[in-house]
Amino acid sequence: MLRREFARTVEFIQHRKPQGRLLEIGCAYGFFLDEARRAGFEVRGIEPAGQAAAHAGDLGLNVICGLLNEATLESLGTLDVIVLLDVIEHLPDPQEALALLADHLRPDGIIVLTTGDFGSLAARSTGAHWRLMTPPQHLWFFNRASIASLAHSVGLRVESSNYPWKFVPFSLIAFQVGRMLGRKFAASPTGNRFAIPVNLFDAMRVVLSKAPP
Repeated sequence: MLRREFARTVEFIQHRKPQGRLLEIGCAYGFFLDEARRAGFEVRGIEPAGQAAAHAGDLGLNVICGLLNEATLESLGTLDVIVLLDVIEHLPDPQEALALLADHLRPDGIIVLTTGDFGSLAARSTGAHWRLMTPPQHLWFFNRASIASLAHSVGLRVESSNYPWKFVPFSLIAFQVGRMLGRKFAASPTGNRFAIPVNLFDAMRVVLSKAPP
């Protein structure tokens, strides 16, 4: 299911950047990078978790085990595409991170990020029980206006934003429903093999580019 979703994300990116040097921040086990590599991108990744970075390395991917910082980015050169999939809400300082990434983005490059929309109807109606309200894992919560403001503060602009549909496994649906109800449903292996298209319009995908001088 993850690979299917990642392949769709790669296709989305290719409508804007058919090829080039792509960096994923928080690349985990490397499944998205693997799909991007198959599509022809020259891929790199940064991942703080050692076991996940090692698995990505086993796939033959160029992944640095460490944190996002100037020294790491300097070693990677300038980039055409930078991807943060459900990552920005975990970063201690999103503004500092985006500023660093903007400095290493080519003039015509793009940053593609996904994160929850705290201003969505689903978030406002469920409050503390919102499916993405999971502190301390999620340190920050954004809406469309705050993402635009954050981008503007580091010389970026919102090129586009949307709410993509996702194929969600039954097991994850059961987990989220149980969490909202204060119950825990037993996991089933078959629940990971079947999925349905879902869109609560509370998870946004944003494309950023450099603002004109």
